[in-house]
Amino acid sequence: MPRVKVALPDTFSFITEIPVRITDLNYGGHVGNDAMLGILHEARVHFLRSIGVPNDYDAVTKLGLIMVDVAVEYKGEAFHGDVLRVQMAGNDLNKYGFDVVYHVHNQAGKEVARAKTGMLCFDYNTHKLRLLPEELAAQLQ
Repeated sequence: MPRVKVALPDTFSFITEIPVRITDLNYGGHVGNDAMLGILHEARVHFLRSIGVPNDYDAVTKLGLIMVDVAVEYKGEAFHGDVLRVQMAGNDLNKYGFDVVYHVHNQAGKEVARAKTGMLCFDYNTHKLRLLPEELAAQLQ
């Protein structure tokens, strides 16, 4: 079976730090795959706020983003007390959405993971896709 390979962009437009909590650990004593998805989600919220998107869902308009796929390529372990440095960039913009690409290292610079989430613009009123707003596309480029 072919392994997942996440292609990284040449540059990243945003960096945030996420501490590893004790509740992020699995029975192996390192960050579990379910917790890594939570860490990536937290990092994505930081990234979106940095480009002027306060939430990936607006309760008033019921417009938002929906994650349609995720790929994680694990490169190393992360442990309680580590502070994960997550570099991010918007990538592969299209008519309805974009990808967010993540490159995760620990505080010592050891690579922990590479990941990608596919995000689409979604209208929760109609439960249909909507076009990627021009102003969001401009912020992501």
